[in-house]
Amino acid sequence: MKLSMKSDYALRALFTLVEHHGRGPIPIRELARRNDVPKRFLEQIMIELKRQGWVKSVAGRDGGYQLAQSPEKVTMGEVVRHFDGVLSPIACVSTTHYQRCSQEPVCRFRRVLLEIRNYTVRLMDQATLAAVMAGKPVRQSEVFTDELTAGAGI
Repeated sequence: MKLSMKSDYALRALFTLVEHHGRGPIPIRELARRNDVPKRFLEQIMIELKRQGWVKSVAGRDGGYQLAQSPEKVTMGEVVRHFDGVLSPIACVSTTHYQRCSQEPVCRFRRVLLEIRNYTVRLMDQATLAAVMAGKPVRQSEVFTDELTAGAGI
């Protein structure tokens, strides 16, 4: 699974709003600056987040965007599905964008991809904005752990 830029930028903006939750709106230019996102692209994303009821906009000089729902009620799975449509790594194991493959009756690695999909869905649907915000950022040493980097291309 690879997140689209829209999902990535939407999550960045949402987590900034979670961090600022309860302290009023954040102007779009500030959201764009803090998250290193082009302002025009972020404006489109924020409109979609607003349509979904996840954020609301406040007009005026001190206006901007803020969360419309509690961070405990929005999951990463919902956000990614909205922008990307799927969480599965391949179409033949997707429930919403399923595409038949001629190798389904004999494919052995499809089971692994199905298990990846199931694990990913469970993890993403349990990952509320509040729970993820309470966690720690990933350290570079965690990404390059020796036992996981032996497989080039990860």
